[in-house]
Amino acid sequence: MASKLGKILVIDDNQGIRRALEILLPLHFAEVKTLPSPATLVTALEQFRPDVVLLDMNFNTSINTGNEGLYWAGEIKQMAPEVEVVLFTAYADIQLAVEGMKRGAFDFIVKPWENDKLIDVLTAARDKARKAMGGVIPGTTGDPMFWGSSRPMAAIRKTLDKIAPTDATVLITGENGTGKDVLAREIHARSLRNGKPMVAVDAGAITETLFESELFGHVKGAFTDAHADHAGKFEQADGGTLFLDEIGNIPLHLQAKLLRAIQSRSVVRVGGSRAIPVNIRLICATNMDLEALVREGRFREDLYYRINTVHIALPPLRERKEDIVPLAQLFLERFARKYHRPLTGLAPDAAALLTEARWSGNIRELQNVIEKAVILSEAKMLTAKDLDARSLSGRTEDAAPDMTGGLLRSPADEERLVREAMSRADGNISAAAKLLGVSRPTLYAKLKKYNI
Repeated sequence: MASKLGKILVIDDNQGIRRALEILLPLHFAEVKTLPSPATLVTALEQFRPDVVLLDMNFNTSINTGNEGLYWAGEIKQMAPEVEVVLFTAYADIQLAVEGMKRGAFDFIVKPWENDKLIDVLTAARDKARKAMGGVIPGTTGDPMFWGSSRPMAAIRKTLDKIAPTDATVLITGENGTGKDVLAREIHARSLRNGKPMVAVDAGAITETLFESELFGHVKGAFTDAHADHAGKFEQADGGTLFLDEIGNIPLHLQAKLLRAIQSRSVVRVGGSRAIPVNIRLICATNMDLEALVREGRFREDLYYRINTVHIALPPLRERKEDIVPLAQLFLERFARKYHRPLTGLAPDAAALLTEARWSGNIRELQNVIEKAVILSEAKMLTAKDLDARSLSGRTEDAAPDMTGGLLRSPADEERLVREAMSRADGNISAAAKLLGVSRPTLYAKLKKYNI
């Protein structure tokens, strides 16, 4: 038998299945953890750090997409791109498998399973995950930075050369989909802290009641579900980098608590009394105009200046047109390998169409368009027809911008976009989040913020 390596997380609401796997899997994995539902999945990913997640497709609860397993597969790949996901389903549905692969799943297993087949798939997923992690700095997994040849990006790269080796606090601004999280990872990777983790937090998705617990931690017994001591994000990032995304969405009354922790470089866990020192480099990001929020009294001026030692504004894709086709080619090659397509490049009409489009969703939107085209194409070159020319032609420079993102100048603009997206999606949270170019948890937070 091969050596027992790696960690696997199993999420299945069937107790009998969990017990069977708790007997089988330890023969092949160094550590095995099981959960009855995805309710604590985020915490498990952060604390257990699995190589593989074996994810059931259906649970007792339901969400708007109609399939909770597919939703959580996408969330796992977004939160931890290095983790391989294997779907666990009772139905041998080829369409389900294709949809799962689109969301980044490694493979799927049909119940009832054959032990040998199950182990072969899971260990292959584990080996792929561990191989990928071999050359990756802890906490910096994800797409590499694409600099391109545009003048705005050249200027940003020059700035990065100067600030990356320092501990300077950095504020990254830009429209949705411009790669703020990728730039944050690049800063960490080129810093002197690159041997330590980078901990990313979607500040806009944390509910107010859990804000202090998530960021600062809690002690056992601090509240009803506090069954054990918990280290918050500040402590988890000790020695490394803390990345606070969507910082403009933090409510005003919670900003004072964040400022206090940043200034003192220490945290007090909820229910505790001891100040715990933390040594972090702070990087923040937002698609909002924080100066406008300060003028409106919605963002603390002292917090703004504390996080704005160095400001990097990422340009939208429409302002770096010379990078669109090279980026599209990069995505084409990546997805051609992933989906085993014989594609080699872009036809001239496709390149022209991509260059003319407005790309209000920026790099993320371009990536999604290319992925869809690669999946549907059967030729060796992507053409304008493959790219859904009718849809793209409605997003040219002369057209009004679509729903995805934009550097929001005020909360009023953001509220309007959220309401329009929910209306266009007929109240479907997943569809509205896709229109806006944000995650479902982020949209939930914004719906609550604006009482929608």
